[in-house]
Amino acid sequence: MALVNTKEMLLDAQRNHYALGAFNVENMEMMQAVIAAAEEERLPVILQTTPSTLKYASTAVYAAMAEAIAKQATVPVAMHLDHGNSFSLCYQGALDGYTSLMIDGSKLPLEENIALARHVVEMAAAQPHAPSVEAELGRLGGKEDDLEVKEGEDLCTDPDEAVRFVAESGIDSLAVAIGTAHGFYKGTPKLEFDRLAQLRDAVSVPLVLHGSSGVPDEDVRRAISLGVCKVNFATELRVAYTEGVRACLTDEGVYDPKKYGEAGRAAVIELVRHRMRICSK
Repeated sequence: MALVNTKEMLLDAQRNHYALGAFNVENMEMMQAVIAAAEEERLPVILQTTPSTLKYASTAVYAAMAEAIAKQATVPVAMHLDHGNSFSLCYQGALDGYTSLMIDGSKLPLEENIALARHVVEMAAAQPHAPSVEAELGRLGGKEDDLEVKEGEDLCTDPDEAVRFVAESGIDSLAVAIGTAHGFYKGTPKLEFDRLAQLRDAVSVPLVLHGSSGVPDEDVRRAISLGVCKVNFATELRVAYTEGVRACLTDEGVYDPKKYGEAGRAAVIELVRHRMRICSK
């Protein structure tokens, strides 16, 4: 089927108390793997690319690949811009067929973050396919492309600011900071579940959890029980793909890229199926 918008997908997850798995992809094989896993689990899925991935290939290339592979799928597939770092990148993604956009103005003062998000919402609404819009309030630790927070500087999302942000921006979903970080963790992350419950009570839009690679399964499940409707996974997919390729290349007779691409794809399918089960109903 054709790529779908995430708005109704997320609202269904919110109504029925589960979450959508959202998986960052770097190449065709990872994209194939995520959709294959979704087909096997019979669950909707979200593909994502970050700005650094889009320096490797354009939004047009990734959107075209996603559209071609999704047409062969029987489950809903969305194509999402993760951590869009400018209005222009969001606009280009929308033009090229992305069905969901994230604008990340979390480093900006609140008023500027609201204004930027509202600008993207208005732009998206004017597109024929009206991609949904996610934005972020609060700061996560770790690093996602050029978005870096120094140790000790993490700021959880403020519920009162969230109310204003959602009302004035018109976004469809809100990425919240509750103690997660991008990349892998040095220890076990400590999530602020009380803050998450406050946020769920404060706003009506679906909530998104970033930085989920390495978060224990039980913590992901608890976050979903407290209102998270979309869970992002990135770093662990890259690791799984690379480890699959590396293991294949120990055989000196392997030189065909299709062979080691297939090995990386198989490793990602296994990981994504597990993560989708954690997020599902």
